[in-house]
Amino acid sequence: MKTSRYRPTLLDVVLLLMLAAAGGYLVYRIRIGLNYSWNWGAIPQFLVRFDAESARWVPNVLLQGLLTTIRLSLWATVLATIIGVVMGMFRVSPVIFRRMVARSYVELTRNMPPLVLVFIFYYFISAQMLPSLGIEGFVRSASEETRSLIAALFAPARLLSPFLAGLAALAIFEGAYITEIVRAGIQSIGRGQWEAASALGFTRGQSLRHIILPRAIRRILPPLAGQFISTIKDSAIVSVISIQELTFQGLELMASTHLTFEIWITITGLYLLLTLSCAAAVGRIEVWMGSAGR
Repeated sequence: MKTSRYRPTLLDVVLLLMLAAAGGYLVYRIRIGLNYSWNWGAIPQFLVRFDAESARWVPNVLLQGLLTTIRLSLWATVLATIIGVVMGMFRVSPVIFRRMVARSYVELTRNMPPLVLVFIFYYFISAQMLPSLGIEGFVRSASEETRSLIAALFAPARLLSPFLAGLAALAIFEGAYITEIVRAGIQSIGRGQWEAASALGFTRGQSLRHIILPRAIRRILPPLAGQFISTIKDSAIVSVISIQELTFQGLELMASTHLTFEIWITITGLYLLLTLSCAAAVGRIEVWMGSAGR
């Protein structure tokens, strides 16, 4: 099959010239109009530093914040997926009480500002539940290896309470969207599949487990992967409760160094690196799912 070569039109050229002019004007205003003294040479030291004790390079504040963002997003996605699958199945349940519970959860969460949700969980979980459960005391009294493992997977003991509060808030918030993804995936399977399963003598639970869900998962996975990218971006909201993720570390650095543009451009680049990598992975998943469905 012969493919035709693309030829730019006059409109394409005009749009390209307009974008180039806008970019040039922006650079001019930054260099001349802002009267700002750039200092890009100070940024690498905030990414990595040389540790004299271990005689090796280790992540500094910005990369530490990026790692915390990754940990927070991964765990939030795992918990949100569990919540979303359960609530998504409730949404299509024949039991009206389950549908009401799932519908109330979705509507309440999606119509509540995420910042309010973060503060509710911070003051409820971090200030009320965790002290009564004795989690911080357990972590502090644990062995050095256990504390190191918890710090690597979650956060150090002194930061564990706000981390878990932010994690719970993100999981609840993202779980509402995953609930709708799961519901849409299940309902996208034709009614004939249910009827065929019923004709074979399957109960509703067996039909859902053996026939409907395996087919629905292939339609759910691509938007679920896309929701993980949204979780990465939404994780910046937990900086308000002093979780030392990337945005919080950037705010701290900006306040102490006054390198406003350099720090925020670097943070933007780190977020883009993370989200674009995930977007590329999502694209590969969609291609794989499409080829597997043929």
